[in-house]
Amino acid sequence: MLWKRKTTLAELNKIGADCMVAHLGIEITRLGDDELEATMPVDHRTTQPFGLLHGGASVVLAESLGSMAGYLCTTDGQQVVGLEINANHLKAARSGKVRGCCRAIHVGRSHQVWQIEVFDEQNNLCCTSRLTTAVLSPT
Repeated sequence: MLWKRKTTLAELNKIGADCMVAHLGIEITRLGDDELEATMPVDHRTTQPFGLLHGGASVVLAESLGSMAGYLCTTDGQQVVGLEINANHLKAARSGKVRGCCRAIHVGRSHQVWQIEVFDEQNNLCCTSRLTTAVLSPT
């Protein structure tokens, strides 16, 4: 198992209850041994003026998943902060929910690299993203 912290889906969703994660309707739906998944609605909160899923919303989903996965790979007292994120938007989503799937590319002592893919309800790849995080230890 990749994770160092023991938790549940309910506990992970509670962490995101009072921030942008909840505002956009992001819900962690799967905690696997080495991957994390979440859904996000395609609605008035997450679309751009032309009715398509906003690229920024896809990036928020990706960074939220990667940061949460990074947190799960740390021990007490450590924090994870984003250093860089990129995203390629490949297919538009107009309705329903999208699903983000996060997997580790590299989990080291001082930094991590996460691959996050966002799929529509037909399992079409809509966005692929890579997040680099720094692991900060208490001083």
